[in-house]
Amino acid sequence: MGTHRQRNGRTSALPLLQRWVITTTILAVAMRAQTGPQALQDLLSEALNNNPEILAAQKRYEAARQRPAQVSSLPDPIISPGYTGSGRPLPGAGLGLYPTSNIGVMISQEIPFPGKRRLAGDVALREAEAQWQEYARVQLNVVSRVKQAYYRRAYAFATAGVLEKNLRLLQKLLRVTEARYEVGKAAQQDVFKTQTQISILVARRMQLEREERVREAEIVSLLNRISGSTLPRPTELHLFPMTIKLEDLYAAARENSPLLKGQEKMVQRAELALNLARKQYYPDFTLNGGYYNMGGMPPMYMFRVDFKIPLYFFRKQRAEVTDHAQTLSQFRREFEATDQAVHYRIQDDYFMAQTSEQLVRLYGQTVMPQASLALESALISYERGLVDFLTVFTNYVTVVEYEMNYYEELENYYLALTRLEEMTALQLIP
Repeated sequence: MGTHRQRNGRTSALPLLQRWVITTTILAVAMRAQTGPQALQDLLSEALNNNPEILAAQKRYEAARQRPAQVSSLPDPIISPGYTGSGRPLPGAGLGLYPTSNIGVMISQEIPFPGKRRLAGDVALREAEAQWQEYARVQLNVVSRVKQAYYRRAYAFATAGVLEKNLRLLQKLLRVTEARYEVGKAAQQDVFKTQTQISILVARRMQLEREERVREAEIVSLLNRISGSTLPRPTELHLFPMTIKLEDLYAAARENSPLLKGQEKMVQRAELALNLARKQYYPDFTLNGGYYNMGGMPPMYMFRVDFKIPLYFFRKQRAEVTDHAQTLSQFRREFEATDQAVHYRIQDDYFMAQTSEQLVRLYGQTVMPQASLALESALISYERGLVDFLTVFTNYVTVVEYEMNYYEELENYYLALTRLEEMTALQLIP
């Protein structure tokens, strides 16, 4: 009888602090779930309008598209008014008396060798086109980051629900185990093991709470909202079939990827810059024309052409051509490396999505229902004393693990498709 009272006194309930943590955790989740779910499309629209990275990339492009007209224009002309005095350093001194005295104006216009201005404009145009692709790349990147944060937050909400459901089930198991222990049909370690598992689930729930807050802060930052703003819970994730083929993704990346197209524009820009450097071997020239008033004498007119001779080509122009040739080779190699990296990442994410889709179907249609039935049967048998505690506990841990794995693979599926969307500029997630 004394032993029975000792059992009651030591294991009749969970520690007070543990009960308080479970209660507050469940209440916090319930309060955050009271507001309706927020559609992802609303967040994406806000990010595209307000994200500072996108706005900065847009301004860079708008600035770059002003440069072709600048560099392809003629240099500004030079107007040189002046006089030549004879006898005194004053305007008009000796005008009409000496042939060396005059008052006039001269205009000079530098003209680059034919083809240089067009090439310079084409170089700047390719730079502007590359900036446009960079603008598109930043947009896709921000959209991808918002989506990934959204899906990770949705995963945290979903798995938190799994833990809450299993916490209630575990509390039921604890009550049954305590009742059996009080009558001497269960070991004390069974009660302790159940309490330990409850503490583990509470700790995991705290980690998920942190993940929710971190992803919420990430989305708020990408939307350029005030720090500390809160968001409604995300919509629930559901599996949908992936119908696109790997070859189609490769083709879409070659056709649409701003990263590849931007580097392709830089290769074209380097080719044009090399042609422009070769043009520097040809001389620019300056046209000069002037009119001089000679007083009572007939007016004097002047016309002159000045040529800029590339005399030091072996030190200047030759080195410039070599510089641009090496730069062109650099951009070509970078384009090849990026193309290979994009193909690898597409293949990696495609197979990840494919595997995750298969695992989600396997967990959802086969593994989880079977594990849940096994746990339910074991729990009923345990209440009747037909199976031992270890059987029930093992089945319980298995159910929790499979449910968590299900949502983890569902998250991986969405994340892989999101990364594929960024690389191919396709919409793969309905």
